[in-house]
Amino acid sequence: MIDKIRGIGGITPPGELNKKKKAGEDFSKVLKEALDKVNQQQQKAEKMADDYAAGKISSIHDVIIEAEKASMSLRLTVEVRNRIVEAYREIMRMQL
Repeated sequence: MIDKIRGIGGITPPGELNKKKKAGEDFSKVLKEALDKVNQQQQKAEKMADDYAAGKISSIHDVIIEAEKASMSLRLTVEVRNRIVEAYREIMRMQL
């Protein structure tokens, strides 16, 4: 049954994640791909704003929506980074 369930926005449920990804997939590779996607969104929003200023785009709504998407992606990325750093610090504080 879980094979048919898909999460919000195409997010794969945790049980499915292990089946689809190779055991040796590098965390840094996944992180780099995510950062590249956020960077692409930022660049797309900036280009749309420039195009609007140049008169190539007439709909301000599309520009604002794209800018908000990029902003939310960046905020999510920063929050994930903060959580990773906090987890690292917590591990470093552990007594062995």
